[in-house]
Amino acid sequence: MSTKEKALEDVLLQEKVSTQNEIVLYNDDVNTFDHVIETLIYVCEHTLEQAEQCTILVHYKGKCTVKTGGYDDLKPRCSKLLEAGLSAEII
Repeated sequence: MSTKEKALEDVLLQEKVSTQNEIVLYNDDVNTFDHVIETLIYVCEHTLEQAEQCTILVHYKGKCTVKTGGYDDLKPRCSKLLEAGLSAEII
């Protein structure tokens, strides 16, 4: 493999990695800790510990990235979070 081919491969790989999207969950004054934790476990397939940590971060920092991946995977997950009454968006 030539240096040019290797460089092109590296650029393409980096583009692939950088096309990852994120679901950002925002704090609100409505939902309980338990509801948010249960929803993250169900929708985002978090472990109990992951869900608790994200919930605490959202509470104290105002937002937290709860899932990363391709847009096609994140869209239905974000919709389920919204249907559950949480505030979230894909960025």
